[in-house]
Amino acid sequence: MSKYTTGEMAKLCNVTVRTVQYYDTRGILIPAELSEGGRRLYNDDDLKKLRLICYLKNIGLSLDSIADILTAENGKNVISTILQEQRAQLKNDIEQQKESLKEIDGFLNELESCRSFSVESIKDIVNFMENRQSLKNLHIKMILVGLVVDVIEISTIVLWIVKGIWIPFAVGMVIVVLLVSWIFNVYCKNTAYICPECHEIFKADKKEIFFAKHTPKTRKLTCTHCGHKGYCVEVGNKQ
Repeated sequence: MSKYTTGEMAKLCNVTVRTVQYYDTRGILIPAELSEGGRRLYNDDDLKKLRLICYLKNIGLSLDSIADILTAENGKNVISTILQEQRAQLKNDIEQQKESLKEIDGFLNELESCRSFSVESIKDIVNFMENRQSLKNLHIKMILVGLVVDVIEISTIVLWIVKGIWIPFAVGMVIVVLLVSWIFNVYCKNTAYICPECHEIFKADKKEIFFAKHTPKTRKLTCTHCGHKGYCVEVGNKQ
């Protein structure tokens, strides 16, 4: 089995040496052994693990989330489900791009032959673009609502402290509660989860969703199909 220094690991995975060293201090990527001089030495399994960590970071998971998943009892199943979902999304994106090209070719042929546009073709393009973007748009909407909530809370608290006026804070808190309740209900309505054990898609209870530990792409829930409790992968819920 090959051995790699910190510098070699960094070069092979296109990260900095400091990044590899930091992963060691965080306990996420501990070297297989140390040389007599105290240098970190990694093996092929460590290299595969680093590549996986880099990929999970690239798709939006934080180091804390990655560490939780890697140390979870069913961590391998969770990662497998995440990768399968990413693979399915990529394949779906490819198919959608192919369909888009066909639609564009159709429009070009219609223009060249001076025929009218196909209304159904235009609807098809709109539909698949909306489906692909639905989950991303939901996340953006949640971020925007979060920013509005922050602005309301900070501005009314400052006004209360500086001017001694508390009424705007009270009104602001009512607005905050309404906004948070609304976006939470929108989130629950438009998301579902894939169980890493039985691979079934299920809808979770709102109360469980609210209190569940989560990462950007997973949430620790109880599968309604097999009863497994653990990190489940978030997907869009097509209405």
